[in-house]
Parts: sequence; structure tokens; C-alpha cells
Amino acid sequence: MEHAADGALSANAPASESDAGDSSEPHSRGLLGRLFGALGASTPDNDSEAPATPEPETAAAAGLPGIGNLRRMRVGDVAIPKVEIVAVPVGITRDELVAVFREQGYSRLPVFKDTLDTPLGLVHLKDLALEYGFGASSGRFSVKKLLRPLLFVPPSMPIGVLLQKMQVQRIHMALVIDEYGGVDGLVTLEDLIEQVIGEIEDEHDEAEGGFWKLEKPGQWVVLARAPVKDFEAEIGMTLADPEEEQEIDSMGGLVFMQIGRVPARGEVIKGENGVEYEIVDADPRRIKRLRVRLPGVAPAE
Repeated sequence: MEHAADGALSANAPASESDAGDSSEPHSRGLLGRLFGALGASTPDNDSEAPATPEPETAAAAGLPGIGNLRRMRVGDVAIPKVEIVAVPVGITRDELVAVFREQGYSRLPVFKDTLDTPLGLVHLKDLALEYGFGASSGRFSVKKLLRPLLFVPPSMPIGVLLQKMQVQRIHMALVIDEYGGVDGLVTLEDLIEQVIGEIEDEHDEAEGGFWKLEKPGQWVVLARAPVKDFEAEIGMTLADPEEEQEIDSMGGLVFMQIGRVPARGEVIKGENGVEYEIVDADPRRIKRLRVRLPGVAPAE
């Protein structure tokens, strides 16, 4: 659920230093090492020693996670589009930056000059907290002091190659650059790992108490994988018609079936029965969380 997986460096690190240093890094590095080992075992360089076993086409078509995605999928397949990137200008104030972190829930944010097509680097929440939080007084605020480097990659790059670059350079966020040099999307380390091991949910992703959480009467935040029938029993209302019930099992599948595509984050879909589905979290390939609002319930301001 984020623009990036967590990691940290000293708050005073210049932008030329690498984006790493978390206490959890040995565990993630072990995981990456195993992924790269599996990837290397089936790269074209080793084909002369042992032919690679083709993966089932059904898994590829269904977009299932697996080690084969490191070779098969491209950066453009997993990047969030430019219009969904949350970034901040280099002239942002400390209070404004804190407000963006609080509202969006990300640990990293790209920083730009003038427009997003002129990125300068990224700012990490942990650096902000260590430099200006906990009662620290560091004088006049400048986000330039907190900048870390970004990777810039083409959409055609295999995600396995990008994963290796992120490990070597210890940078967990990359901007996707189009043929004209403009920013076209954004990819994080977590986005790539999810294509291999499946969706990663943290305390911000998981609804309290199970698949959903009641925000107020008539309004819930629901995980996309929540069973439709169970949620219908919770709200006392039928959401899927008899034909749809034969084809879908999850709330995410219900929304996808109604509009025939993966909706964008922030999009609101209104069903024929008056129920509104607001997309809280999604990537270009799947819905992750949604807000369900029953008829007659006003949206939050």
C-alpha cells in the first residue's frame, strides 16, 4: 500500500547516498537473494545446461504470482500511471509535507521541480521524522536536505532486471520514463515482489476485524478479496444478481464484473441498486481495497 516498501538511512544523508539501512533489511535481502537465485537458474544464459520448463499458460493469463513473472512481465505492466502518482514540489513546507504523508499513508514520496517531469529525488518519512520530529529543531526547513536518489527506467525493462537494480543500488522506488523523457509511471520494490509472492498486506492495508471495517452506519472499508456472500450477510443486502453470483466470489470481482475493467484509485462506481463502490487502493492489474456505501449514506467530506 505504498509508494515503496520501508527502509531508511540517516536523516542527514545527501541525495547521492543509497536508499537503504533498515533493521529489517537482512530479511528482505535474504528473500531477494532467493528470488534472484531462482531467476538465474532459468535465464537464457543457462539454457545450454538445462532447458527451462515452460510455465502453464493458464497461470500467465490469470496474472497469478510466480517466479516466472520476473522474466515475463515488464515494468510497464506493474507501474501505477502518472495520474495516480502522489508527489510533492521541492518548495513544500514542513507542515504541508507532514499533511501529505499523514493523508496518503506512504513512506516515500517523489519530489519534483515545477512539474513531475522534472523529478529531483524522493523524500522518506523516516528522514523527516528524525530531522524535524521528536522535538528536534533543525532551523529553516528545506526538503532538499532530505532528498534521496530515484531510479529511472523504461517501461520495457523486465521486472526481474529492475528488482536486481534495486537490490544492487539499494533504491526502492523507480520512475518509469517514456520515449520523450517524461515521467510515465512509478514502481516500488513492493510492487515487484508482489508479482512473485502475491499481495503484501501490512497494518495499513488490512481492515480491522477481518475482511471489512465499519466506518460509520451504512459505510464499510472492504478488502477486495472479501467473499461477496459473507459481506452480503453482514449488510443484509444482495449485491450480486444470480448470474453474477455464478461467476464471482470476491468483492473486487463484483466491481470488475460490473464495469468490465480494473478501476482506478479514487474512482466511484454506482451499482443499479444504488450501492456505491469507491476504490480506495488499486494498481493497474487489480483492486485491493474499496469503500462500500449503501444507498442514502452521504460520502465523507
